[in-house]
Amino acid sequence: MLGLAQFVMVLDQSVMNVSISALVADFDTDVTAIQAVITLYSLVMAMFMLAGAKVGDIIGRRRAFIVGLVVYAVGSAVTAAAPTVVVLALGWSVLEGLGASLVLPALAALIAGNYEGDARKIAYGVIGGVAGAGIAVGPIVGGWVTTTLTWRVVFVAEVVLVLLILAVVRKVADAPRTGPSPRLDVVGTVLSAAGLGAIVLGTLRASTWGWVTPRESPVEPFGFSLTVFVVAAGGLLMWSFVAWQRYREASGADPLVHLDLLSVRPLRSGLAGLFTQNLILMGTFFVVPLYLQLVLGLDALQTGLRMLPISITMFLAAAVGSRLSSRLSIRAIVRTGLAAVSIGVLLLFSAVEPTLDGAGFAVAMAVLGVGMGLIASQLGNVVQSSVDASGRSEAGGLQFTSQQLGSSLGIALIGAIVLGSLTSVFLSTVGQDQRLSAEVSEQVGVAVGSGIDFVPADRIEDAAQEAGLGVDTSEALVEDYQTAQLQSLRLGLLAAALLVLLGIPSTAHLPHALKPPEPTGSTAPPT
Repeated sequence: MLGLAQFVMVLDQSVMNVSISALVADFDTDVTAIQAVITLYSLVMAMFMLAGAKVGDIIGRRRAFIVGLVVYAVGSAVTAAAPTVVVLALGWSVLEGLGASLVLPALAALIAGNYEGDARKIAYGVIGGVAGAGIAVGPIVGGWVTTTLTWRVVFVAEVVLVLLILAVVRKVADAPRTGPSPRLDVVGTVLSAAGLGAIVLGTLRASTWGWVTPRESPVEPFGFSLTVFVVAAGGLLMWSFVAWQRYREASGADPLVHLDLLSVRPLRSGLAGLFTQNLILMGTFFVVPLYLQLVLGLDALQTGLRMLPISITMFLAAAVGSRLSSRLSIRAIVRTGLAAVSIGVLLLFSAVEPTLDGAGFAVAMAVLGVGMGLIASQLGNVVQSSVDASGRSEAGGLQFTSQQLGSSLGIALIGAIVLGSLTSVFLSTVGQDQRLSAEVSEQVGVAVGSGIDFVPADRIEDAAQEAGLGVDTSEALVEDYQTAQLQSLRLGLLAAALLVLLGIPSTAHLPHALKPPEPTGSTAPPT
């Protein structure tokens, strides 16, 4: 039952990724708007996950689990009936995100409270595998449903699945909590939510506003893009959040999260690993459908089938990885997973060509799935096993905050790199194209302005013909745009590969002995 809840929580995110072109058509919008909606879903979870964990401490983990599921089901129903992008964002990004921020920390605590020792290690491995399967199976389910029916059916099905979970949730024992019931830190919730939100918003809008040099920035303080100041404001708010938490602890009040937990090195490494994993996974899952659907012209079902290898290998690797920890150290398994992820991303980089190399693309997705599965099989258990029972709810909040912050930043960052570089590469290619006159190049520069949407190439041909350009000129512009599409996608994948390498040092403090990490009760303040 807990595994089914985890599956539901991650299914629709991958469904939305594979349905990007259908969503753009249904709501008569562009890729940038859908990117924002997908990012907002993960961001809302990241913003309120710590508060959701604390609510679980206050009202009980099972009750928080139930309340979160109800909110999630309401959001799914609103999403299924959404007539506009705004309502889609309200139902999916906001309501489902808030529901998940209650469900996921409670789920982690319920697993820790109902399993011990090797059984807990296997349970977290299974949960990691189920989460991976949900992320990976989503493109297949979503592709089939979107192509044959509509993407809305997935959200109707989610309502049904939630009702099934609610019908049997009473059979799950509540996770024990020691000490008096804590109080919710409202100021800390606002500071952390605003800080994380500003950082991700600045990153998300970088493709439009510009990273440093302004493009379409609404204001240009001191001649710089607004991106710099929004991200800096987010960092300042997070510094204020840390200072406020220290003040709350020093005054004897309940903080939103006991920051001393972060002094536990295995836990800190586990959180960094989860952040890195989701940063790369969701960033890559944003790039791949753009390539398959908007460059190659595949429909949602064909896209899902092309992504099938990652579904299989991710699930199998997670299942195998949970059993390997009795023979290999957790650090060795996670580092092996990161190495496989980097190889998989680089193979995807080489597979982005004007025509699809089916075998090469399948191998790349399979290798990527192996790496993700190995990582997912270990880190949940590391985080929860690094603290005792009193700290597990907060650890669960930190765990899922790291995951969802990684997801939202992955989509925002990789998406900003792809969409931002598309414009610059297209204008550069047009300027160097000897088939195009200087007048046409200038005309294109004015038309494109400081940004261009990621669209099928035939849209560029239609726009060129509407502008009265000749056939030869239109064909040259289409070829230049297709070149820019491929180059921008490769830049996004290259950035993902670099992020994998930057994540390797965070594994230094993962357990390197064969024995699972023991709870360290002295480092977890009572809640």
